[in-house]
Amino acid sequence: MPRAASCRVLPTTGNRDEVQAEAIACYRIFISGLLDITDNLKEGALVPPVNVVRHDDDDPYLVVAADKGTATFSDIANGIAIDYGFWLGDAFASGGSAGYDHKKMGITAKGAWVGVQRHFRERDINVQQDSISVIGIGDMAGDVFGNGLLMSDKLQLVAAFNHLHIFIDPNPDPATSFAERQRLFNLPRSSWTDYDTSIMSAGGGIFPRSLKSIAITEQMKARFDIKADKLTPTELLNALLKAPVDLLWNGGIGTYVKSSDESHADVGDKANDALRVDGNELRCKVVGEGGNLGMTQLGRVEFGLNGGATNTDFIDNAGGVDCSDHEVNIKILLNEVVQAGDMTEKQRNQLLESMTDEVGHLVLGNNYKQTQALSLAARRAYERIAEYKRLMSDLEARGKLDRAIEFLPAEEQIAERIAAKQGLSRAELSVLISYSKIDLKEALLESRVPDDDYLARDMETAFPPSLGAKFSTAMRGHRLKREIVSTQIANDLVNHMGITFVQRLKESTGMSAAAVAGAYVIVRDIFHLPHWFRQIEALDYKVSAEVQLALMDELMRLGRRATRWFLRSRRNELDAGRDVAHFGPHLAALGLKLDELLEGPTREIWQTRYQAYVEAGVPELLARMVAGTTHLYTLLPIIEASDVTGQNAADVAKAYFAVGSALDITWYLQQISSLPVENNWQALAREAFRDDVDWQQRAITVSVLQMADGPSEIDARLALWLEQHTLMVERWRAMLVELRAASGTDYAMYAVANRELLDLAMSGQGITV
Repeated sequence: MPRAASCRVLPTTGNRDEVQAEAIACYRIFISGLLDITDNLKEGALVPPVNVVRHDDDDPYLVVAADKGTATFSDIANGIAIDYGFWLGDAFASGGSAGYDHKKMGITAKGAWVGVQRHFRERDINVQQDSISVIGIGDMAGDVFGNGLLMSDKLQLVAAFNHLHIFIDPNPDPATSFAERQRLFNLPRSSWTDYDTSIMSAGGGIFPRSLKSIAITEQMKARFDIKADKLTPTELLNALLKAPVDLLWNGGIGTYVKSSDESHADVGDKANDALRVDGNELRCKVVGEGGNLGMTQLGRVEFGLNGGATNTDFIDNAGGVDCSDHEVNIKILLNEVVQAGDMTEKQRNQLLESMTDEVGHLVLGNNYKQTQALSLAARRAYERIAEYKRLMSDLEARGKLDRAIEFLPAEEQIAERIAAKQGLSRAELSVLISYSKIDLKEALLESRVPDDDYLARDMETAFPPSLGAKFSTAMRGHRLKREIVSTQIANDLVNHMGITFVQRLKESTGMSAAAVAGAYVIVRDIFHLPHWFRQIEALDYKVSAEVQLALMDELMRLGRRATRWFLRSRRNELDAGRDVAHFGPHLAALGLKLDELLEGPTREIWQTRYQAYVEAGVPELLARMVAGTTHLYTLLPIIEASDVTGQNAADVAKAYFAVGSALDITWYLQQISSLPVENNWQALAREAFRDDVDWQQRAITVSVLQMADGPSEIDARLALWLEQHTLMVERWRAMLVELRAASGTDYAMYAVANRELLDLAMSGQGITV
């Protein structure tokens, strides 16, 4: 029931405990107010709040996320929810006495550190083994700052500051300083004044920000590139933010970086106006945003376009929120088990605690995959800027995006980027990856995808493996099953296939986003794409990051082409369970001997690619697979041809590749793939050309195999077929001669050539065109 409350005011005098007590009283009123206007569930039936006029749809899902100042209030919020009889019980507020302690797990800092590791790995630096210089915002008492600065014992924390002190250690010993940071972190409460100054390097110190001026030592001048002999604390902090270091680690409160086009008033953090810097003034290589709002979005963009490495705060510190999401979903599941009498609350709590490491592994895996997806997007940010432009336009047209609010470039700015040969920054791509996932999730929720028995198996990936093994049946009855399935598929697809994958395939096939996602899951599972991605990820620090991204790019191309094939070939008959069961075994068998099936130029191309990967340090099995991604895709029409002819798939594959070799189709497809793309129509045309050639090669293969009274040997049978269609074959070969002599960039030439190949394919079926 709604509860009346008097106006509360924090005491202007009094000790910390008195202020805390009043804050808790205010918090209780706030949480009660939220629950007073929130739908509830009673025995599975929705119960609207009393004395409330509802203008929205039924929505009983409300959770509380801990933040600075309220991180220890979870038990309070959960107690109120239980008093209200709210259906989520202690799943209402994550954390607390029966939840996951984010600071103890260090999950937010660890998630942000995953991003830091990636930034440096892509610069051939291993932050777990190589010393890097760091300037930090915060202190060791803080969750994100403290846990973050303990992620590696190779860090040289050369400077840090909070609202009270400035810490300077120009040339610290990594091991000694790490141990001291660990000691401070373990104290019940600490500040920089608790740091043992006797272990600090020469020229350093700990300085109150209340000082009128600070003498700049020679060591400080050398480390931070400062010329002055004396600076005010604010001037020193401004110089530190602009210092040439490896990493700027933000684990504090405040906004310290804006863009040169923004005023301090635009930022809205007056307390830090005097020390704030512009993105183009930063000289650090990487910014790790463990804390929120440390940079404005335009400041991030400016830093990124000037060569700096950063994502956004909501990408870097997503670990905490993600951990809370896992806890809520797990508790909803287990609370149902408890209510059914199959588990006691004590057993539930013990199980929750036992899964702490598994939950952490799931969360950090999500951080890893998402930052990896950003790297894949950034790698081709300029090349695919037109695709991002179309995605933004589409989202805007459907009322899903406001570029101005999200600080995304307008049409004129995109034109300027293209002229400057610049793509979108990682900060901008971070926004788009979020929107693409949200948009796809919404589309899936409006479809039947989450209800498909096969596709719904993705739900299990959201839970610790040990939980799925014990409660798989209960999991299928989870109250948020559709939402979880949709979220998992959307995350998996965008992380592995890219931000514009769905948009591209919607445009090229005319199919819905849900259909694209369904086809993708089929492709993912028949080609075992997650397995191969994991194999590449396991090469961290063993091969260059560029080699890893190039390998993944090949898998993305395979996924894109194969998904389009299913959408175009089985437009009205996609069935995930059936199609995986049919195509999966054939692909597994053919893939093992792919190199034996290839011949002529096709085999030479495969061999060259395979050798290049092996020389780059890629394991042979992985190199073999990725080198053959183009040919693995062609196994789909081969399997379909096998179904049509009733012949062994391996024999059909031999015939298919023999046809490609005899008619120089491999060379022709290479030329199509090399066509420059300057607009969306050309992109669609190039994809259509490739699809048409695939169909035509399959049709010719079927025609060869179905010849009446032909020789049993594939080569002899093909030779006879070519002889029987001499006129059309010669016309095709003459067309190839012209293409070789021409520049090869005219789309009209390929439209005509494709028609010639179509005529040849149709003549083989006895059809005159």
